[in-house]
Amino acid sequence: MAWIHLLVAAAFEVVFALATNATHGFTELGPSLLTAAAAAGGIFFLSLALRTLDVGVGYTVWTGIGSVGTVVLGTLIFDEEMNAGKAVAFVLIIGGVLGLKLADRPSSRAASPAPAAGSPSGPGSAPVSA
Repeated sequence: MAWIHLLVAAAFEVVFALATNATHGFTELGPSLLTAAAAAGGIFFLSLALRTLDVGVGYTVWTGIGSVGTVVLGTLIFDEEMNAGKAVAFVLIIGGVLGLKLADRPSSRAASPAPAAGSPSGPGSAPVSA
């Protein structure tokens, strides 16, 4: 489920970047509101993914997918230039994302239950007596 959350977060990241371009310096209300909502959505879903993924893997994949998606859609929507150098760089980014996915192992955070409300949770915490 963490990888699904990460893909949703990356989609929000793409919307965030494209909407930011459309704000014209945050002078356009609609794109500005969309930018804020997409940023919040991206961070929210990233935080869900990071419950089980290592932050180094999760953040790198999030920004990698967001970068490639933004360039592809920026080329299509805003008629930005695509050249051979950019294409090679994006293939390398995609390869890195796939490599991180294949190398990822579930974190121990996923297996450990959260502490009960009101109970100490740090290492070396002593039981609280009433």
